[in-house]
This record gives sequence, structure tokens and C-alpha cells, in this order.
Amino acid sequence: MSIHNNSLSQLALQKFKSNFWGVLSLGVVIIIGLIAVFAYVLAPDESQSANQMHLAIHSKKPGFKVTMLTIPSEVQSNQSWFSKAFFGVQNADSEVSISAYEVVDDRLVYTEYASDGLEGIVKEIPLNKFPANEYLPYIKERRFLFGTDKYGRDLLSRILIGSRISFFIGFVAVFISLIIGIFMGSIAGYFGGKIDAVIMWLINVTWSIPTLLLVIAITLTLGKGFWQVFIAVGLTMWVEVARVVRGQVIGVKEMQYVTAARALGYTDFRIISRHILPNIMAPIIVISAANFAAAILIESGLSFLGIGAQPPMPSWGGMIKDHYNYIILGKPYLALIPGVCIMILVMAFMLIGNALRDALDVKS
Repeated sequence: MSIHNNSLSQLALQKFKSNFWGVLSLGVVIIIGLIAVFAYVLAPDESQSANQMHLAIHSKKPGFKVTMLTIPSEVQSNQSWFSKAFFGVQNADSEVSISAYEVVDDRLVYTEYASDGLEGIVKEIPLNKFPANEYLPYIKERRFLFGTDKYGRDLLSRILIGSRISFFIGFVAVFISLIIGIFMGSIAGYFGGKIDAVIMWLINVTWSIPTLLLVIAITLTLGKGFWQVFIAVGLTMWVEVARVVRGQVIGVKEMQYVTAARALGYTDFRIISRHILPNIMAPIIVISAANFAAAILIESGLSFLGIGAQPPMPSWGGMIKDHYNYIILGKPYLALIPGVCIMILVMAFMLIGNALRDALDVKS
């Protein structure tokens, strides 16, 4: 039996490898996953939530360059490298965009950047503000590859860090939906009768409520926040898993190997967990891939409505909300870039689901 199972698994793996779009989409998902994990390492703005604002350079086009002066803070941070790499730098330093500077006596005189041909304000700072009076390491040219948002924050950094929410919400929501859906569906399909009727009634009631409306209600009940959104999305996606599992269990529970397990005196829990569920995992895997995409879209919709991840935490849906009106103001990239990121990630998961469906189809 193990040899047979291994051969079926190898056959499914070979069929998946032969699917170009499935393999390409899997590579895209892996790359986005790595970006989400190491976002602060890759982001030009390492501050927490990439929330370093420069209002003087707001809404600049991709590739915009400016000279940036960093004024060190007297507050010393004892943050560990692990915290900096995965949660951002607790930055107390001030950054100022400048257009010119010079040293006069023991002072650094600089002109703040001003757009539209305006003259910036001239300010000065003592050189002793800088360690060993060395100010040159604190003046660097900064390039914003994706431009800046309406608050002057680096859009590329916000995109990279915002991938965390869109990516990880898929895992958390699918994990929650699998736990609840597999339990409810297997119980309903295996025992039938009144238990099946009660669970199906609960499934139909939950199914009849619009998904976004149900997520909004759960989010408002749990409160606004990062993990609340994850839980709310997961609690609305279990019904699809439960219906699929129930149908599969009903079709499998009369098979000879299940009857033999009952004759041997195995418990219902062992029969369900050790004999039935391993043989119905193929459709569950396929629907999980589709639920990944659905969870990302739901979270983006919640962030667009303002009840998803809360500022200053970046999310792709929130970026679209902040900048959708810029589409008619000649700066559509502020909303299009996060929108394209959502489209790429959702499409990747959908193509992986299609490839898995074809690979696990025993009839093909």
C-alpha cells in the first residue's frame, strides 16, 4: 500500500512539474513569501511600518531623487538585531530633505527641499549634534524607486512590508478554516442524521450571509486590529471546506476499507482521522489554494473600507484606499502599484490551485 501511495504521489508531482504556469506561480508565491519574511531587511526605509514621513516630497514619481539629511537623536536604542530585522527599527532620528547645505563656522546651514520652484526654508544645526562633528555620513542622496505616497513615505518600502499582511492572512485564514471545516464536515458526513441536519443548517445560515458583511460584523465584534482581521476572515471561510469534506466523507464512508476498520473495532475518531481523511485530501488541498486567494481579496476589501490593518501598518488594500483618488489627478501609479501586487499574488494562488487540481485528478 505504501509503495502504491508513493507512486501516486510521485505521479502527481510529475504532473505538477509539467504544468508551466503552476510551477511559475509556485515560484512567485515563494519569492513573495521570502519578501514578506525579510521585508525590513530589503526595504530602503527600515523604520517600523516604513512610516518615515517627508511631507515636502509627497506624491513624487517613481525614480525621484533627493538629498536627505539625517539628524541623529540623543535617545539611544537598545533594540536587538532580531527585532530590527523582523519588526523594524525604532528610529528616533529625524530625516530632512534638503536642496543645498554648507558649513558656516561650527554650524551646518541647510536649505529644506521645496517643490514647484519654491524656495525652501534655511535652517542651521550645530555640528556637535553629529558624532565627532562628522556630518558627511549623515547626508546621502536617496532614490525612491516607486516614488513617495501622499505623506512622503517611501512607496517601495510600504509595498514590501505590506506584503506581510496580504501573504500571511492566507495562511492564518486557511489554517482556521481547515480546522473548523474539516471537523464539522467530517462529523456531519460520517454520522449523518440529526448531527448532519444541525451542521448543514449552520452551514447554510453562514453561507447565506454575504462574506464581506459577515467579516465586517466579526471584525467589529473582535475589534480593529492585525490578528482580529485574520481570525475574522478564517471564521467566514470554513463553510466551503465543510461542504466539500462532508460530500467526500459521505462518498467514502461506505467503502470496503472503512467497513473493515469498523469490523476490527476501531473507534470512529481513528476511522475518520486515519482512514477517511487521508483519502480525501486532494479536493481539500485544491480548495485551500483557492481560499488563499479569497482571503487576500477579502483582507484587501476590509483595508479599503478602513476596518482592516490600521495605520500606520501598511497593507496593499489600505494603500489603494489612500490613493485611489490620485488616479484622476495624474498619479495613478500610487494606487495601481499595490493593485497590481494584489492581482499577481491572487493569480498565482489561483493558478497553483488549477495545477493541483489537474495533478491530483486520478481520471486524467
